[in-house]
Parts: sequence; structure tokens; C-alpha cells
Amino acid sequence: MNKFAKWFQNVKIGGMKRDIYQKLIQWKLSSRRKPLILKGARQTGKTHILKEFAKNEYKNISYFNFEEDNQLNKFFHQKLDPKILIEQLSIYQKKPITPGRDLIIFDEIQASNQALNSLKYFNEKANEYHIAAAGSLLGITLSTPKSFPVGKVNFLELYPLTFFEFLDAIGEAQYRAYIEGIVDLEPLPEPFHEELIKLLRKYYFIGGMPEAVKHFAETNDLFEVRSIQKEILNSYILDFAKHAPPAEYPKLNLIWDNIPSQLAKENKKFIFSAIKKSSRAREYENAIFWLNGASLISMVFETKVGEPPLKGYINRNNFKIYAADVGLLGAMANVPEEALINGDQFFNQYRGAFVENYVAQQLRATLDMELYYWKSASGKAELDFVIELQNRIFPLEIKAGINTKSKSLVSFDARFQPAILVRSNLLNLKKDGKICNIPLYAIQQLPRLLQTATGAD
Repeated sequence: MNKFAKWFQNVKIGGMKRDIYQKLIQWKLSSRRKPLILKGARQTGKTHILKEFAKNEYKNISYFNFEEDNQLNKFFHQKLDPKILIEQLSIYQKKPITPGRDLIIFDEIQASNQALNSLKYFNEKANEYHIAAAGSLLGITLSTPKSFPVGKVNFLELYPLTFFEFLDAIGEAQYRAYIEGIVDLEPLPEPFHEELIKLLRKYYFIGGMPEAVKHFAETNDLFEVRSIQKEILNSYILDFAKHAPPAEYPKLNLIWDNIPSQLAKENKKFIFSAIKKSSRAREYENAIFWLNGASLISMVFETKVGEPPLKGYINRNNFKIYAADVGLLGAMANVPEEALINGDQFFNQYRGAFVENYVAQQLRATLDMELYYWKSASGKAELDFVIELQNRIFPLEIKAGINTKSKSLVSFDARFQPAILVRSNLLNLKKDGKICNIPLYAIQQLPRLLQTATGAD
């Protein structure tokens, strides 16, 4: 299918399409299918996508929400025998559950540790039943160890809408199709480049939370988008109070409230003493790892080595923290709606913090892997990201505007001699010698464009 046929297919289908849908189909057909836990922060659309998946790919849906219906949990306080559970749940919902033809959805599963634990037994004794579970990952992360079915479930993660998904949602799918159809590293036509920058500005403000994107697509109302984002942030804080141990609740709040100010620093490494004077890492590390496990933040760890495997060289004591969604970051920092129309001023807010957060968000969703940044042994050079793809390392420098100075890239190149140096900013697509410039709006195509740049198959 060529890029324009793909665009017309997108237009015909319409609605809030998500790229994870194909992965759900692969899960259904997989020979190693187990009960699925769909991970992701609250309000990223997990329930919606599972219901759409069930509606389109199964005969029936058996939906059980453990937070809405407190009677459900009682079925799981007896023996966790899958056959007995299926019989009881069928009677309870007043319709049979057929293996292979029906999708069983356990929603808000964090409200029932025993239901979470039952997934182990469904995998071992009744894997013919297709089960997908979703819920607040903060609650799942804080579950008691014995309740988690280690090794007995498959995982997928649903992130906020990426920029490409955002284009689909607001009726601009033709630009996504065009970028995905690029076969060389020649600049895009200037009218396309300029329009994509305008659309990127909108995404910076709106972000990828489905409710915010849907409302903007329907009304073009940025003021109400900000209200929706504030409501989502408030729901996260309520989640802290609901699921966290009392001793950790104030720590979660302090870390959460400090994310914008931490990113505003020239050196964006997370500094514990900036949270509270004399604070130490060990006092807050559990809270930080819980937020990371709940997909509310992304931790990007430091490495001083530019060789594979990066994970073997990271310093877990030094890291940066990015918000799960750039739109929510703007709401946390109270960036006004008017900033959207002030050109590059918006892109330079917080010394490029929004740009780096945007890139971290896109890379996490695209690569679904841990991210790292590089700092030289002398501390004089630092790169925003280093990416490991197919056992090769690619340095990535992020610029908020059109600045082409790349001292850190030069420093990394002198030390490790990578095949390609990557820069992402508001300049058009271009390969200039060893430097490959990828526009910020095309960062999701990084793996494919790097293959093109290096001549790899």
C-alpha cells in the first residue's frame, strides 16, 4: 500500500485510532499468548482500545470493572480455579463466556489483588480463555509481591497519543503518511515543512491525552483543553492518595510538583536537594521508581560510554525525569494558551525542556525501551539522548529552534566515532556529511531514517 492509499484508508476509518491496535491483534494470534496486562498511565485510553478491540475482533465482550463493582472481588476470595471463576462470572453477567470467541476484560484490576493473581492460574490451567487486564499502574506497582503473576502474563504499554497519532486524530493523516513514505534524506517541500511545524506547536500545547486531543479535534478550543489537562493532573494526585502508603504520599507529591522546575534547569539532571533542602536520594527513590513504574514519568539514565550495550554502562545514580505527556507538562508549568501563537518563544520555554520532553515521549512510544543520555568523563559535553539500535549507537542532540551548533556531537564523535551523528530541531530533513538532521516532527521515523542514512537493509 503506498502512502496516499494509506492516508485514504485512515480517512475512511476515522475515529481515535491507536497504533497499538496491530499489537493487540498479534497478541490474539500469538502461539505464546498469555493473559495480557495493558500497561499505561491512567486516562491514556486503555479501556477504550480494549473495548474497540473486543468489538472488532471477537464475537462477544465480557467486561468486569473491579472499581465500579465491589461485588466482583468476592468471587476471587475463594479458590482461584479458572473453571469455577468462569462459571460464576458467566452467571453473574447473565451470559456464557466462550473460549477463543469472547474477550474477557478485567478493568481497574489494581482494585483486586486476587483477581490480578488469578491471571497466573488462567495461564496455567485455562489459557484457551482470552483475558486482557487494565488498570492504574500505580496500584499494580504497589501490589503485594505474592499477588503479581510473574512470568504468567504478556505485557503491552499504551502511551499518550504520539505526534503521528495526533495527526490522525485531528484530520491531518496525510502528513503522517507523507513522512512515513519518505525514501531518501532530501528536504520536505517547504509548505509541508512549515505546516508540520505549526501542527507540532499545537501538539506541544495539547499533548497526547486522548480526552484533550478529542476535544480539540471537535471544538478547536485550547482553553478547554487546558481545563481537561488540569482535571487529569488532579486525578493523578488523587491516585497517589488512594494507592500509596501514607509515608510515601507526600514524597510522591513533592517529586510530581518539582518536575517542571527540575526541567527548567540548564543541567536537567534530577537534583534531590532541589525538592527539599538536605534531601537524600534514598529518601525519595521508592517514590520515583513508583512514578516511573506507573508510566507517569520517564527516567533517562546517564552513561559515560557510547558503546553497546548501553545498559551495561549506565549510572543509575544520575538521571533526568520527563513527564509522560508534554501537554500535561505545560499544564503543570501553567504555560498560557497565548504562548502557542508566539512562534519559537513557545519552543524555547524552559530552555528547551518541552522539546526534550516531547522527544523522550515520542522515543518511548516508538522504541518501547529504556532511554539514556551521555555525559563526557570531564563533564564538559552532554548529549540529550544516545540510542541503541541493532547493536549500534547513535548520538542524538535536541535543539529547540534552528541552532546548528553541535559541540557535544563533535565531542562524542571524537571519542566513539559512530556511523552517524543525529541532530533534531526545526530545520528541514537533511544529511550533511556525517550529520543527519531529522526535523522534530519526524522523530518517530528515527529508526527507519537511520537505516536510510547508514545504507542498512
